[in-house]
Amino acid sequence: MPLLLFPISPPCVPPPRPRLRRLSPPPPMAAVAPPSLSTPVTILPSVSVALPPLPPPATDDFHWLDLFAFLNSPADSYQIPVEEQEVEVEVEVEVGVERERERERERERARKAEHRRLRQRQVKAETEAWARAADEYRELEREMLDRRLAPALPYVKSLFLGWFEPLRDAIARDQEVQRRKRVKHVYAKYLLLLPADKVAVIVMHKMMGLLMSSKDGVASVRVVQAAHCIGEAVEREFKVQTFFQKTRKKSAGENDLALEKEQAKCRKRVKSLVRRRKLTEAQKIVQQEIELEEWGTESQVKLGTRLIELLLDSAFVQSPADQTPESSPDIRPAFKHVLRQPIVENGRLKKKHWVIECDPLVHEGFESTARHVEIPYLPMLVTPKKWKGYDTGGYFFLPSYIMRTHGVKDQKEAIKSVPRKQLRKVFEALDTLGSTKWRVNRRVHNAVETIWSRGGGIAGLVDKENIPLPERPETEDPDKIQKWKWSLKKAKKANRELHAERCDTELKLSVARKMREEDGFYYPHNLDFRGRAYPMHAHLSHLGSDLCRGVLEYAEGRPLGKSGLRWLKIHLANKYGGGIEKLSHEDKVAFVENQLPDIFDSATNPVDGNCWWMNAEDPFQCLAACMDLSDALKSSSPQCAVSHLPIHQDGSCNGLQHYAALGRDYMGAAAVNLVPGDKPADIYSEIAARVLDVVREDSMEDPATNPTASLARVLVDQVDRKLVKQTVMTSVYGVTYIGARQQITKRLQEKGLITDDKLLYEVSCYATRVTLDALGQMFQSARGIMAWLGDCAKMIASENHPVKWTSPVGLPVVQPYKKYKNYMIRTSLQCLALRREGDAIALQRQKAAFPPNFVHSLDSSHMMMTAIACKKAGLHFAGVHDSFWVHACDVDKMNQILREQFVELYSMPILENLLKEFQTSFPTLEFPPCPSQGDFDVREVLASTYFFN
Repeated sequence: MPLLLFPISPPCVPPPRPRLRRLSPPPPMAAVAPPSLSTPVTILPSVSVALPPLPPPATDDFHWLDLFAFLNSPADSYQIPVEEQEVEVEVEVEVGVERERERERERERARKAEHRRLRQRQVKAETEAWARAADEYRELEREMLDRRLAPALPYVKSLFLGWFEPLRDAIARDQEVQRRKRVKHVYAKYLLLLPADKVAVIVMHKMMGLLMSSKDGVASVRVVQAAHCIGEAVEREFKVQTFFQKTRKKSAGENDLALEKEQAKCRKRVKSLVRRRKLTEAQKIVQQEIELEEWGTESQVKLGTRLIELLLDSAFVQSPADQTPESSPDIRPAFKHVLRQPIVENGRLKKKHWVIECDPLVHEGFESTARHVEIPYLPMLVTPKKWKGYDTGGYFFLPSYIMRTHGVKDQKEAIKSVPRKQLRKVFEALDTLGSTKWRVNRRVHNAVETIWSRGGGIAGLVDKENIPLPERPETEDPDKIQKWKWSLKKAKKANRELHAERCDTELKLSVARKMREEDGFYYPHNLDFRGRAYPMHAHLSHLGSDLCRGVLEYAEGRPLGKSGLRWLKIHLANKYGGGIEKLSHEDKVAFVENQLPDIFDSATNPVDGNCWWMNAEDPFQCLAACMDLSDALKSSSPQCAVSHLPIHQDGSCNGLQHYAALGRDYMGAAAVNLVPGDKPADIYSEIAARVLDVVREDSMEDPATNPTASLARVLVDQVDRKLVKQTVMTSVYGVTYIGARQQITKRLQEKGLITDDKLLYEVSCYATRVTLDALGQMFQSARGIMAWLGDCAKMIASENHPVKWTSPVGLPVVQPYKKYKNYMIRTSLQCLALRREGDAIALQRQKAAFPPNFVHSLDSSHMMMTAIACKKAGLHFAGVHDSFWVHACDVDKMNQILREQFVELYSMPILENLLKEFQTSFPTLEFPPCPSQGDFDVREVLASTYFFN
């Protein structure tokens, strides 16, 4: 069959084309007539064209004409079939996925390596703190001997260095004497358990820490308190170090070679496990082998007293002032053993007692001491160990207990006796709180350090300068002299309090400096006997003051989102305070938007700018919010800005909220925002208004017929929300009349309008009576429940049993109030009076404390339930009793969760269950029936915007 060809120029060469790879045959093509050409068509008889071998036809309808057209088409028109394209895409996707998996594996390996490194650092921090301090002092001693010159050290550290060698040598001599004695002192076996240098460091640092923490500001501590603290620290260090020292001191009976080999083998295994990072297995062996029996208070005190005695004989200071080459050096003891005479303090008689008091030269250096004092139980660098029992959880090797029992046996036995399954929610809640990762907010910390270095005194920081003492008047008028003495006494007391505050601030900043460069850290939590959770670290935590909360933030950030940006503005308004916190959410947002120039200035130049944030009620938290909001609004997309700031949602007088829910009291519920409203109800302002009405009425009376009229006239211009807030807040927690009077007295002193002490006392008594009466009228249902709880407690305590109950999350609660017995022990320093728990129940304390303790167990249950639910929802949760914290973007979700958990909590018959538990435990007692309930529907909380806000 002849072929129709287009005219081509000789030589006839086929167009170049790439080699075909597994091509499918081209689709069928329609034959078309050739175009009419002017040039005649030439038919070639036989032209041999070198064509590549043709692929075999894949279908029956294949035509050679189709193939010819396909081969003569342009090269760039060749198309790889769809099937092959899909294969290649799949291969590329698989390669990309594999590469991403490899990168993820690399990141995971890096994360694990970093976690191992941090875990090892944590173990060293828990087990080697005192050893490192001793090594440092030994190194400084060698440096001093080599150079024959004292190293340039901070003042307090130079004191430590001067005391270290003589105290260490004195302890070593005493240890040697006790080893040689046949009849040893009671403390001897404990004194020999640690090296002398380590014991010396513990004694110095513990003594200085106790003196710094002294709240009276006179730098003294009771002998019995200091002795117990030092003895307890030595015991704790011994238990931690038993399997981490090279040699072990053995008593005279430990001569069995087989036993010695077994112990050496056990120590070797523990060290091997620690090197391989198998800390859980190492911990199990340590717990099995270590001497876990308690030393007991008496042994701790006897050991501590002996060590204090050695410190008194070894530690000296030398005054640098008024020294001439001819005069003898003024060297005197750094610490003195002093008998304090009876004094009246806060209306109470303090009996005479022995104290350890430091020299003024030591006292002067306290404010710079904190950074050089070893602080135990610092925040952890890795996630705390999960709680699994009474003493299993928290820190890896430092002794950790799930409940702070303070030596009360009933509490310890109660928590140990319940099945682990019953405590599952408690364990889970504590693990949730401990797994929240924190970090230091460096910008806020920089501002704090700058203000502190300039002398403090602003933004809530204590002033570094003392109040000047009044000069003695140049008269012998006894009234003026007496007035001067009172003024002098008040000024000295104020200065002592300022000094204690400065020491406390230094401790907080010391921890912030240590943790500043860490990427993140964690706070292990445990409970008090009522179930309230607390961080185990004592100084810098989110449970602390505005300074602590402002310096801390979440280590992991989250994008704000639209709702998060709104909540950040509301949070800033709440922290500014000054009445702004009582506005509606929309008004708070409007307030912040009107203050944006000041907010930007505060964030950019916090110390030397306009300092708008310093006027806030919580200045450092306000500053942190200003910085976070400024960063977001200045970014290209504010809603995508990453925020690390925890946003708070606080209960509105939470104790009264629980009482209103218990009694289904609609009036009380409306007063504390359990009922939906357009703006937040303010119970403190309402009580203040009631108090003001009564005071105004009394002030109109004739003083001759109404003795309170004159007091009311003095008080009438000073009644405000702040005057009554603390009393209202603590009324449901069992505040007494005396306690409420002291609270109101302090508020009136802050106003400074009443200078006469006698008049201040009388006005405070009057204001307290009026405030408590107003509370009783407004919350009658709460008063009824409190009275019922008190009656039940009195009946139980009358049987000489402590009040016990089980919280809604399964935690057994035992009130620890018993009558204590005093007994004397003879120590090397003096005879000391110790207290031991007696068998008799303190009836009045059991009755008075039960209502507030029961409500605390309910608010702690609500917090734990919320923490667990937030964890399941993927939220980073932190809680401080009745204040719940999450990222800004998660506030709406947490608000829904905490309301649902509150409804779930009060869907339980709480008072009925409590009565059944009492009746089961005491079947012979006739308890009164539960108080009647109102008609409030607790589900209304779900729609209440300001329940927590």
